[in-house]
Amino acid sequence: MSSLSEQLPHLLHRAKFLVESETGLITPGDPVSNVVTRVEWVERNVEVFARLLKPAEEKLEESDSVLGPKVLASEMGAVLGFFARRVLGQYELVMPRSDDGDAIALVGANVLSLERQYQFRPDEFRFWIALHECTHRAQFLGVPWMRDYFLSLVDELVSSAVPEKGGLGRMIEQVRTASAEGRDLIGSSGAIGLFATEGQRRQLDKVQALMSLLEGHGHVVMDRIGERELASQGRMSAVLKQRRADPKTQGFLRLTGLEMKMRQYEMGERFVKGIERRAGWDVLDRAWTSAEHLPTLNEIKDPKLWLERIA
Repeated sequence: MSSLSEQLPHLLHRAKFLVESETGLITPGDPVSNVVTRVEWVERNVEVFARLLKPAEEKLEESDSVLGPKVLASEMGAVLGFFARRVLGQYELVMPRSDDGDAIALVGANVLSLERQYQFRPDEFRFWIALHECTHRAQFLGVPWMRDYFLSLVDELVSSAVPEKGGLGRMIEQVRTASAEGRDLIGSSGAIGLFATEGQRRQLDKVQALMSLLEGHGHVVMDRIGERELASQGRMSAVLKQRRADPKTQGFLRLTGLEMKMRQYEMGERFVKGIERRAGWDVLDRAWTSAEHLPTLNEIKDPKLWLERIA
């Protein structure tokens, strides 16, 4: 991985300026670059989850629930195990770590594996990943309020994550009703969604809407710059979209709620392109002016609703 480690700072430096030009979101300096192993990636994210979930853990210790912690722990393990073999890059300032810093990490084994499997041009594939992560960096550093707002959503969601009294009975009744009506028993939020209250579901919707916007915007920007800069852009994009739609993993994705994570790319990209088609690329900048201007989940699904409200 030494060549990737040596190459990454230069790729990020180049990507930073192209992303700023495309989005108008200006970022200070260059990020720290890291190439990590799968084990290191898991360890770094376990630390993040431990810090984020600490308030809920303290509440759970005071409650008489034993099911909630088991569900949270099993889902976290399943999610990290799944992504450890699939994630390519990660912008790390988004989530709080003990060495909180402006850094972009690539999982070296996963990047090299895809390059070999699909015979990607290494320089182009690595730069394409750098474009995506630098776009996320621009979203969180170029929009001054974005990181604090994102973390506030996570804090609110975690703080409300302690199972309610009688929640198990409510969940069983919901499953019975859904089964009787022929509806989906699990839903897009996975097994954890079975335990969510109505208020928690509303909070999940806000997180989902934001992540769909950020992921969709990130993909449109990386693809748009890639079309100008990279000869193999079209093939790389098609391969990764096919990879996300792999039917072999659909059961696991639904059980853990990762199906919705995978849909964020598609939903967000459709929203961003829908706004551009109806009103122009510059109108999307209004989403960055305040949290009140962010699209709701319903507006992500129907872009003209956002345009009607913002206009």
